[in-house]
Amino acid sequence: MRFRLAIVLFNFALATSMLAMDRWAALSMLETGDNDNAVGPGGEVSRFQIQPALWPGGDSHDPKVALVAAQAIMRPRLQRFQESHKRAATDFEFYVLWNAPAKINLPPAAVAERARRFTNLVQSNPRPQTTNSNHQTNRAP
Repeated sequence: MRFRLAIVLFNFALATSMLAMDRWAALSMLETGDNDNAVGPGGEVSRFQIQPALWPGGDSHDPKVALVAAQAIMRPRLQRFQESHKRAATDFEFYVLWNAPAKINLPPAAVAERARRFTNLVQSNPRPQTTNSNHQTNRAP
């Protein structure tokens, strides 16, 4: 039983990591068009437009550093969402969690529109198919 559970968890982690790369590429594309030198009007940095107060340090122009920082910011947001909603976030919710985490249940119209565009970008990229019938896709409703 434990072995079977370990296999299921491993497959879920593998599928989640593959999905996350699609999401990160789409987020970078939507936020800055993959511009590593972008600086937002509020001083947001990196291709992901991270607020200065959340930037952990390091070279914001380095896409690898920016990705690690963005993932570190999102990890607790996604965990809280999973705990409170009892499921993984959809692509739409992922974007809202990135831009307006406090408004996840009722995002402002502008954030919702960008979340729809983000979802379209993610869904336009082919994803690996899984053979696990219990695999939950992270598509917007």
